[in-house]
Amino acid sequence: MRGAQRRAEEWLSAAATDPRACKRQWAGESGISMVACGRFWDVLTVPENLGVLALDALLCIPQAPGPVLADTGSRRVGFFLPPDPQGRWVGPDIRYAGRGSWIAVPAPYRAAGRLRWLVPPDGTGSLFVPAAVELALQQALGTLTGHTETRERCPTCGAHSG
Repeated sequence: MRGAQRRAEEWLSAAATDPRACKRQWAGESGISMVACGRFWDVLTVPENLGVLALDALLCIPQAPGPVLADTGSRRVGFFLPPDPQGRWVGPDIRYAGRGSWIAVPAPYRAAGRLRWLVPPDGTGSLFVPAAVELALQQALGTLTGHTETRERCPTCGAHSG
């Protein structure tokens, strides 16, 4: 386990301007460091309720997952995706951090303040496939919308009645 944790720390800290300073900040009082987006990954953040449902769907795919970071203070979930200079994610309350953006992260396998890894980086560079994340978010949105429907559904076919 220690080898995997070290690889994950090396991979994540490599995105910082100064990887050694990044590791010192992780060991410091806040336990958080700022790392750049756009070189090794971009980060798509969505509201927590949507992100957790999407993550459940993504973890059912037989592919290594990418890192997922939760901010319990802002109630958001961030999916690490391959860098995409043309990345255009559109939707209510969706934020995309690419080149020129920075995010605060705790060390892999640790929590710091309001930041928690739902899926920590594994050090291999595994990232989520954007199309899979998009599909999982659509599915999660459908689930959330279904939970807020007030119209009754037919128990046989699921169609809305009335």
